[in-house]
Amino acid sequence: MESSGFAILVCDDSLVARKQVIRCLNGCVDAQIQQAKNGHEALALLKKQHFDLLCLDLTMPELDGIAVLEAINAEKIECFVVVISADIQVGMQQRVTKLGAIDFINKPIDIVRLKATMHKFGIR
Repeated sequence: MESSGFAILVCDDSLVARKQVIRCLNGCVDAQIQQAKNGHEALALLKKQHFDLLCLDLTMPELDGIAVLEAINAEKIECFVVVISADIQVGMQQRVTKLGAIDFINKPIDIVRLKATMHKFGIR
């Protein structure tokens, strides 16, 4: 499935949440979008191929979003990361930013905020 746009990976343990994020992304950008249902799947895909953007949930079984961000840093995987989570604690937002996330968007996802973030970082 070739696309002239970007490659995006959506990682969330909730199928409903993944579908909502994908629906928003389809309204923002021409992209090849793949899905991962947990952090292990996301890291396996990130190691196998290049993604321009990772939309990452924080609270997941097996390997959570923080562990994924730490692994991305440790393995020097180049990819923009937008955290999309219901965990809206200020401390958590600061932590993911320190780990390299370009934005933290609360669930349910705000399409205007997602578009603005993508535009700011040249993802169109």
